[in-house]
Amino acid sequence: MNIAIASGKGGTGKTTVATNLAYVGSINGRNVAYVDCDVEEPNGHIFLKPEWDSDTPVGILVPKVDESKCIQCGDCGEICQYSAIVSAGQAVLVFDELCHGCGGCSLVCPSGAISEVLHETGKVQVGSAGLVAFAHGLLNVGQAMSPPIIKAVKAAVPAVDMVIIDSPPGTSCPVVESVRDCDFLLLVTEPTPFGLNDLKLAVAMAREMKLPFGVLINRVDLGDRETHLYCGKNDIEILFEIPNDRRVAETYSRGELAGEVLPDYRLIFETLLGKIEYIVEG
Repeated sequence: MNIAIASGKGGTGKTTVATNLAYVGSINGRNVAYVDCDVEEPNGHIFLKPEWDSDTPVGILVPKVDESKCIQCGDCGEICQYSAIVSAGQAVLVFDELCHGCGGCSLVCPSGAISEVLHETGKVQVGSAGLVAFAHGLLNVGQAMSPPIIKAVKAAVPAVDMVIIDSPPGTSCPVVESVRDCDFLLLVTEPTPFGLNDLKLAVAMAREMKLPFGVLINRVDLGDRETHLYCGKNDIEILFEIPNDRRVAETYSRGELAGEVLPDYRLIFETLLGKIEYIVEG
């Protein structure tokens, strides 16, 4: 069972929910893995505190041009949609940071002048946090493309009964790659105008991808009722509402799990996880 936790914007409590769901699942007999796909700024490790077993470089294959074989035909530049390789007079320029690793340039090169070499864009770390298997990715500073790292992180997950995927914020390509093929998508939002605006974008993404989903409203007592009205009008199930609780903020600031140190929140996340399992299995 793959459960993805996402949000249209940052700061809604997505990682708090994801890490606590992984924790309560593990202590209740499930074989759980937590996967942090927010590879630009992963922070699930702050709360689950894993011990690392492996640290693997990840990258994409980029073109390398043998100038002695190049006939300056320009076919490589014509096929590249991202201007990662450009024929400029007697030279062919390669921009690794723009390359998407499709391999098209090497396929169309008539003289066999283009080979492919690995361009390292980040790394994947795998370990364990108590009973929870743990994996996250780290995108190298200056790199623009995170989906290849996200794919590698998801592929590194060991065989378990339940995978909790902590997605990046937003609704762009990294999020789509993170939630692809999940069994259930939990959208975490907050009852504010900004939260509602970005929830609508996330709902549109989920429906376009034909993913079963539900909504969790965090800090529900701070905002207005517009999010509730929107969900009711559009037949979207609100699975849970979490109040604005200073105790949760204090545990967060200490890098602790609310479900571990606050018994009532352990019950909250156990109930939430049970609801999701019931929907997926039912």
